[in-house]
Amino acid sequence: MEMFQYKDHFEKYCKEYGLSLSLSFVMPDGYEMAFGTFDSNSLTVFINKNLLKDKEEFEQAFYLFHELRHALHYINPKSFADIINESLSYIIMYDGTCYKRVGDKYYNYKINGDEEFLKNLYISQPYEVDANEYAYKKVCKVMGFSKELEQLYHRWIPKRRISNETYRLIYREIDKSIKE
Repeated sequence: MEMFQYKDHFEKYCKEYGLSLSLSFVMPDGYEMAFGTFDSNSLTVFINKNLLKDKEEFEQAFYLFHELRHALHYINPKSFADIINESLSYIIMYDGTCYKRVGDKYYNYKINGDEEFLKNLYISQPYEVDANEYAYKKVCKVMGFSKELEQLYHRWIPKRRISNETYRLIYREIDKSIKE
């Protein structure tokens, strides 16, 4: 299996967007089963090479560009729609665990629901939809279109998109539950 040239594409992206980021292949605690993550405090893109080593090159690229898009969300928020900026303070996980970032603190909240609903809630988050759409288009541009890439993209696109208004209601509920 070919190993994607992470560092080359990472450096090219950072140069293109004027970003000063770090790239790490050592996942932070709690993210060992994630393909990647972006830490806005350390400005680090984490890629799980161990999890991706047996994946096709286009899939490795997809997760790098997905996380780089998240970096841009946080560093240059004015480039994105209001709902994306609103959603950046909230993290909704697959199991319904939610976090709200206020400064450097994270507050948690729990949403109840069945597995399908909670997965859809996660992948429908405005910043996730944007990052997945961007990663798909970027990989198509860099490596060319393939049916396999399209299938990967569709795994990360919600079957039933949750509306921005619904997210705003959820965010208000989370905000009400937070006691600073």
